[in-house]
Amino acid sequence: MNAPAGRDGLLISVRALAAELAPVTGAAQAPVVLDARWRLAGPPGIDSYQQGHLPGAVFADLDRDLAGPPGPPGPGGRHPLPDPAAFQAAMRAAGVSRGRPVVVYDDGDGMAAARGWWTLRYFGHADVRVLDGGYRAWTEAGLPVTTDMTATAPGDFTAEPGHMPVLDAAGAQAMARDGLLLDARAGERYRGEAEHVDPVAGHIPGAVSAPTARNANPDGTFRDPAELTARFTTLGAAPGPTSPAGAPPGAPGPSPPAGAPADTPGAGTPPAPLVGAYCGSGVTAAHEVLALALVGIPAALYVGSWADWITDPARPIATGP
Repeated sequence: MNAPAGRDGLLISVRALAAELAPVTGAAQAPVVLDARWRLAGPPGIDSYQQGHLPGAVFADLDRDLAGPPGPPGPGGRHPLPDPAAFQAAMRAAGVSRGRPVVVYDDGDGMAAARGWWTLRYFGHADVRVLDGGYRAWTEAGLPVTTDMTATAPGDFTAEPGHMPVLDAAGAQAMARDGLLLDARAGERYRGEAEHVDPVAGHIPGAVSAPTARNANPDGTFRDPAELTARFTTLGAAPGPTSPAGAPPGAPGPSPPAGAPADTPGAGTPPAPLVGAYCGSGVTAAHEVLALALVGIPAALYVGSWADWITDPARPIATGP
């Protein structure tokens, strides 16, 4: 499967998706469409799906399918990585196959869809795009929706972890010290002024506040590449030698070893990213990783994020700007 390169390999517009889903395209080539609508405070995304969704879309539950079950307070956070076998089963049930493209959408802000994009990429699917503007953009364009429940033929996707770079707590601490660790949460949560989700407020010392909502336009679509490049350059990240050699913009680098960002890649292996991102539980930070990828900056995701960081009282916590 040859995935489109660059921005076209990461995002798709509503008109372009409508064209790909048109019957003349041929069912074998049409993408699998996953509805990943989700809100932290509810209601459940399945309710939105049942009230109306893109024709042919299959619901993917962020809490059940795109994350593992959270355990008791401890390592992993609120949205840990799903078990490979469980993720594989969920994606096959949704019709996902390795040789067929996938498009993920949410209500419109791109946060949950980005987590779907990242998780599929992490487990080895090479052709995954996010619907820019999501369900809202689709309906505002006057495109059809349905309440029909889609009967889907099982896919053959095989989940092979490790295709996107990740960080654990030690790796995030090292990234904040030796590279650039971006905090994708709202500024007041970073500064410790407000915390409505987790029991402890503040941020990882050395992290830089970079609310991912500022990567999007008011309608939820991603800002254009020039604007994103300018923003990330100001924050200290810019396309450069850490981008995978010979890869299109947005292609992932290798995964750093657990506990630290890799800085001694093997012969012929592109260097690992020197940029990382975290949020509250690894959802909105996936949106930050996608925004960085749009301008050719590979970044590692701290999947456990703040919810994982604060489980160890020995880990330092910073507040303020």
